[in-house]
Amino acid sequence: MRKMMSLISVVLKGSAARNGAELVSEGSRVMVSARTYADFTPQATFDIKKCDLHKLEEGPPEKAVLTREEGLEYYRTMQVMRRMELKADQLYKQKIIRGFCHLYDGQEACAVGIEAGINRTDHLITAYRAHGYTLTRGGTVREIMAELTGRRGGIAKGKGGSMHMYAKNFYGGNGIVGAQVPLGAGVALACKYKGKNELCVCLYGDGAANQGQIFETYNMASLWKLPCIFICENNKYGMGTSVERAAASTDYYKRGDFIPGLRVDGMDVLCVREATKFAAEHCRSGKGPILMELQTYRYHGHSMSDPGISYRTREEIQEVRSKSDPISMLKDRMISNNMASVEELKEIDVEVRKEIEDAAQFATTDPEPPLEDLCNHIFYNNPPIDVRGTNPWAKLKSVS
Repeated sequence: MRKMMSLISVVLKGSAARNGAELVSEGSRVMVSARTYADFTPQATFDIKKCDLHKLEEGPPEKAVLTREEGLEYYRTMQVMRRMELKADQLYKQKIIRGFCHLYDGQEACAVGIEAGINRTDHLITAYRAHGYTLTRGGTVREIMAELTGRRGGIAKGKGGSMHMYAKNFYGGNGIVGAQVPLGAGVALACKYKGKNELCVCLYGDGAANQGQIFETYNMASLWKLPCIFICENNKYGMGTSVERAAASTDYYKRGDFIPGLRVDGMDVLCVREATKFAAEHCRSGKGPILMELQTYRYHGHSMSDPGISYRTREEIQEVRSKSDPISMLKDRMISNNMASVEELKEIDVEVRKEIEDAAQFATTDPEPPLEDLCNHIFYNNPPIDVRGTNPWAKLKSVS
């Protein structure tokens, strides 16, 4: 109600300024309110980019239906991701966040689109650029930020950091390049074994796509017809290296050989959503694995130790920002089709900024985990059973 009245106030002031009159009666307020919200388009159909196909006769649709509620939800989630990563960048430069930190800004449409195309009961595993997926899988901004600063309230109790975050049906955040892919195939095998019609999404980057263990996993998943969606987030660059310098074939969606593949516009949340729905249906129908390449872009460097401008120009980054930014693209679609107002989206932006600032405050004041907790949570049972010589940390005590 507070949001609605705020928007009404903006509309009233604008209307009064234009007409040279002052609207003061309660009846006028109700009329403006009803007109403002009733005039929004509840849903619209958009043309989306056609996917390139490998070993598929048909692909995802070239049109996508978006409701107003979905659009507002996608917009807010992507804004939270963007602001969260920018705040992480700031805290890292202040030396409040230490160690590795891989930011996701620019790639928000991938995480939000994938999540919109699968179920919460499905499973997901990714590499170390994991903050966005931790959020879509149910983690809160406070938990993610506190994990980045190594605090007790972090999603992994402050002991995982940027690369190791977990939630229900979300298996990280993995630091070894490409190693999450065979783990994800194991999760997909469990899905098939249990017969619950669930699937596993295995995410990796263009750099990891050249790892041998990924090709071994393709082979096994294809042989066993595992319900697994392999997704290569191709953000054009590995650690200081463009894809053209790292791979003889940059058609990552064809790398599965006998596994069908899709190449998708990873900057368009609707395109990613429709492709993921198509891939999920393929897996659930018993046809085995499918491979998706999401063509996306990261605005920051590979990690915080990489400025990201020694192997690409500032102009290139700015061009992507101005022409293909996933948040701007969704915003323009919604406003131009009368699905939301500029004021409404600005109000969301204000709310998001406050949420991020509150989370950052928590992440810098929450206490660190005590030393005696250092090696707990290694085993499922906590604390672990007392076997002589296996848990020497039991005698450690925190002095702070």
